[in-house]
Parts: sequence; structure tokens; C-alpha cells
Amino acid sequence: MPDTSNTHPGTAPRGIARRRAALLAPLLLAACAVGPDYTAPPAPPRAAGQFVTTDAHFDPAAPLPDDWWHLYKDPVLDGLVEQALAANSDLRTANANLARAQAVLSESRAARLPVTNLNGGLSWGDAVQFGGGGQGGGSGQGGGGFANLGETQVTTSANASVAWEADLFGRVARSIEAARADAAAIEAARDGVRVLVAAETTRAYLQACTQGQGLEVARQSVETTGRTLELTEVLERAGSLGKADVERAGSAHATARAALPTLEAGRRVALFELAALLGRTPDQVPQDARSCSVPPSPGTALPVGDGAALLRRRPDLREAERNLAAQTARIGVATADLYPRISLGGSGNFLRNDMIRGGDSFSFGLGPLISWTFPDFGAARARIRQARAGADAALATFDGAVLTALKEVEQGLSRVAGGEAQVADLEVARDRAARAWQLTERRERSGAASSLEVLAAQADLLAARRALVEAQAGLASDRVDLFKALGGGWRREGQATPSTASETQPGT
Repeated sequence: MPDTSNTHPGTAPRGIARRRAALLAPLLLAACAVGPDYTAPPAPPRAAGQFVTTDAHFDPAAPLPDDWWHLYKDPVLDGLVEQALAANSDLRTANANLARAQAVLSESRAARLPVTNLNGGLSWGDAVQFGGGGQGGGSGQGGGGFANLGETQVTTSANASVAWEADLFGRVARSIEAARADAAAIEAARDGVRVLVAAETTRAYLQACTQGQGLEVARQSVETTGRTLELTEVLERAGSLGKADVERAGSAHATARAALPTLEAGRRVALFELAALLGRTPDQVPQDARSCSVPPSPGTALPVGDGAALLRRRPDLREAERNLAAQTARIGVATADLYPRISLGGSGNFLRNDMIRGGDSFSFGLGPLISWTFPDFGAARARIRQARAGADAALATFDGAVLTALKEVEQGLSRVAGGEAQVADLEVARDRAARAWQLTERRERSGAASSLEVLAAQADLLAARRALVEAQAGLASDRVDLFKALGGGWRREGQATPSTASETQPGT
């Protein structure tokens, strides 16, 4: 008889406990997630430093504010962007996709919980009795068999079972890891839509304003060239000018008029685009946007930050990095198929028949259930190769996304720097043309210049103003492209900026 003097009440003898531990040791050692643990890929060595393109109009020390459109200091623009972020149909679609991904994650987490099954039944009916007859009476004929209905029989049954998968090889854990990364990737895609909506709303508003400003200059050009044509015709009738001068003046007037329909159409196109971004129909364009004729511009150097901030902020980089994490986790899911699935569970059954005395019965079972698709290793290993190829593709996509982000920012910085220089020179040209017009007017009042010379100087001024407006429109669009490339506009109030890809913890 074994010695149990040192055994505490309710515990197994030490020898039995050791044997149990020896049996459980292989399972405990195997209780780990198979497949590679995720480690975020490092960014290129120069990606986290200062941008290559520098200019006096950029401030690399100041980070880009999330609500970068406030740099324009235009309350109308601020309101339009907020409306677009609240009502845009593309954002509604992105939010629905995120809700679906979060539901998939909840379903994956539910695999950690036991699966229960309950069922019961009740049946009743008349019992049938069979019998045979003896010799007949005086007739001498034998009696035949008989069947008659007996008492009503009632049978009650119930069954309950519970099963829980012991995730010894991490199949469930890797599935949850993949679903969590998928949800984070879709959330980053939603944030990318917010960036796009904020940028395109700002662009549409600025385009409407610049087209309105261009219309004002074009109308002045039409008026000036019309007066020039009238004066030329008068001088031609007086014999001071020839017919060719009249034709040139008429051509200039027609060219000025031709610019009006294009500018008006461009303004309407921008306003209709703005209405769609706001989730409205074309007839619901805000009146403040219709009446804008002076485009706002940032009054200070643009805060652009550096590459490290860019890697943290750009939603498409976060999306690519999370997709890589999901594909890496799926390698573990596929690898787990090489190992058996072990479930722990129990069941209980109850049966009662009223026709049988003492007929109540109860049974139960408890123990592990092993499921293994042995020897189908070929298909399992093919799925592992598929998962690894998917992870390789996701890694290549991430690397490409980093390079694309850096390229887009540098291109945006270069375009804005060139646009700023062009606008500065055209402002000088406009100011000089304005002074030349003023000097010509003074000469006309003193009799040293003709009215035709004044109109020609005014036409030069309007041409300089028109060139400046066109350059300002291009610069405004280039600034929006830069802000979009920098990835601003996705974060809502109180929402933290995520870490860089290199700071992401393995397995997150």
C-alpha cells in the first residue's frame, strides 16, 4: 500500500502526481504558437531623417498639424472640411468596412471560448401489443393472432455537451493575431480616406476661389479690350490707324471673351466636386463657396516635420505594415494544420420512459478529443508555402509604400518650392506693370501719351495679373498635394498618433 502520510488532504500521492506531470509535460512543452513571430521591418536608413528638399518656405522643425487646413485661417474652409468628414459617402463606406473587420475579430476571439450544445426531446404515443389465439370453442377452429393498443407511452430525453479547444499549437492565437492586424489595416485604410476627403475638399474650395478670382480678371480684360477696339475703330475712321490695327484689336477682344466660359465652367466643376465631397447633390452647393473670389493661402512657412513623423503619420504605411503582420500570422495558422487539434470536453445524457419502471437513465463523458488530418501533409505544406508567399508580397508592398511616400513628399516639396518662386517673380511683374500703367495715365493727362497707349499699358497689367492668378492656382493645388503626401487630416480629436513601423512590437 503506498505511503500517503505526507500527502495533504484532497491531493494525489506524490508518485501519482509525478506520473501525471510526466504525461502532461509533452503537451505543455508543445503549448506554443507555431510559425514565425512578427517583427516589423526596419525603415530605410535615411527615411527617418530630414527631407532632401529644403526651402525658406518650409519649416522642418515644426510637425504638421493634423488639422492642417486651419493654416489658411478661413472659417468657411474649416466648416466645409468638418462637414465633409462627417457626411462623405466614401467615409461611410470605410466605416462600414471597419465595423465588419471588427466583427470578424470578435468572431476569432470567440474561438477561445467553450462551445456548448443543448438539445432535448419529448415523444409520446400508444404502445402496440401483439398476441396469438388458442383452439376455437365448439367450432373447432383455431384463433388467429391479434394486436391491440396499450397505454400511452411518454419518452423524455436531454443532452448537453461542452467542448473547448486546447490551443496547444497556437492556431487560434495566430487566427486572432491575423484578424486583429486585418482590423488595424482596415482602420488605417479608413484613415487614408479621411486624408483624401480633407485634401480634396480643400482643393475643390481653393479651385472655386481661384476660378472666381480669374473670372474677375477676365471680365476686366474683356472690358479693356472692348474699349481698345472701340477707340481703334474711331482712329481708323479718322485715318490715324489702318484696318490691320482694327483686326488686331478685335482679335484681342475675342480672345479675352473666350476665356470667360472656360473659367466659369471650371468654377462650376469645382463647386459640384465640393458638393459631392460634402455628401450633397449639385444643387446644394454652399453659398459661401459660391461667392468666394479671393483664395486663402497659408501666411507662414509650411510645417513639414521629418521622415520619422511621416512614417508614423501616413495611413497607407500603417495599412501596409498591418497587412504584413496579418500575412505573417497566417503562416502560423497554416503551420498549425500540421499538428493535431485537441479538444477537452464533456457531455451528459438523460433518458426517461414512463412505461418502464426504473427506466430513468443518466450518462456522462469527460475527456480529450484528438482530431488530425493525417496523413494529408501535402495540402498543409502547400498552404504554408502560400502563406509565406503572401507574407513576402506584403513585405514588398510595405517597402514600396515607404519609397512611394518619400518620393511623393519630395516631389510635393519641389513643386511647392518652384511654385513659390514663380509666384514671387510674377508678383514683381504685376507690380511693375501696375506702375507702368499709372505712369502712362499721367503722361496722357499731360498730353505726352495717347489713350491707346494707356489701354495697352492696362492690357499688359491685366495679362500680368492673369498669369499670377494661374500660378497661384497651381501653387494652391501643389500645397494640397504636399499636405496629402505628408498624411495629415486623418486623426480625430483625442486620437493618438501610432508608433512608427520600426517601433511596433512583435506579435501585435
